[in-house]
Amino acid sequence: MQGKRGPNEMRCVRRDWLLRALEEELPKGTIRYSSKIVAIEEDGNAKILHLADGAILRAKVLIGCDGVNSVVAKWLGLAKPSSSGRLATRGLAHYPDGHVFEPRFQMFVGHGFRAGVIPCNETDVYWFFTWSPSEHDSNGVDQNAAKMKQFVLAKLRSSKIPPEMLEVVERSEMNDVLAAPLRFRPPLSLLLASISKGNVCVAGDALHPMTPDLGQGGCAALEDGVVLARCLGDALLGESPAGGAADSERIEAGLREYARIRRWRSVELVGTAYVVGFVQQSNNAVISFLRDNWLAGVLTRRLLKMADYDCGAL
Repeated sequence: MQGKRGPNEMRCVRRDWLLRALEEELPKGTIRYSSKIVAIEEDGNAKILHLADGAILRAKVLIGCDGVNSVVAKWLGLAKPSSSGRLATRGLAHYPDGHVFEPRFQMFVGHGFRAGVIPCNETDVYWFFTWSPSEHDSNGVDQNAAKMKQFVLAKLRSSKIPPEMLEVVERSEMNDVLAAPLRFRPPLSLLLASISKGNVCVAGDALHPMTPDLGQGGCAALEDGVVLARCLGDALLGESPAGGAADSERIEAGLREYARIRRWRSVELVGTAYVVGFVQQSNNAVISFLRDNWLAGVLTRRLLKMADYDCGAL
């Protein structure tokens, strides 16, 4: 299918490699790791951040990128993320001599689960598996790597999955997070939420935690970064003959513009991801019939359309 700027393309990038590449573009020491926020205080226009290690930071602008359990989002009054009732596990298989997969994304849906596989490069293949837990699954699979792998393989084998997909799971090292609950922020709550307040805003999962069914969580965070940098840059580089007071007003205006731009995009991403995941994973007879006979193409086109988005330049 053709997108707005040519053929649609999907690439799998290891998160740690991406973060390293981004960090290398920053001055050394810019990033402080293990800096979990535990409390936020106000001191005039500044925000005083209390960290878990006892450190205290004074911030002219506070951008909360602290994930699904964001302290900054809670301070802003955003709705608490909801449970989707689903779990996910994932892994990375390494093929030292190369694998046989073509550079495309393969997905298997229905029968109460959703699974996919995509190569990262010539030697690494990423896979994921999501499902809705039941009483029959409560035998410790989410606490033991070996049990988790056998659980996934059993589910896949019961659905006649291609043998090369089974091999990917068999040869992979299980992720440290054996099973993660899939949560999302109710999209309707974002329509009127305070994404920014004064000199504080949120981005990434702190703003729009979503189920992974579009593969857009990290991508949306990068979009947030571009839009936020552009809005703050316009604010900070503007003329300010009045001095400090005008500086803070321009920053607040820049954050409000960022919130305006990202609000509907966030609502659309979170809502679409939830619906796509629910329909594709469903084991309900009626939904399965509609999905397999009518909705498969619609959902695929929707998935590609959500990725075919231009957030603008810096």
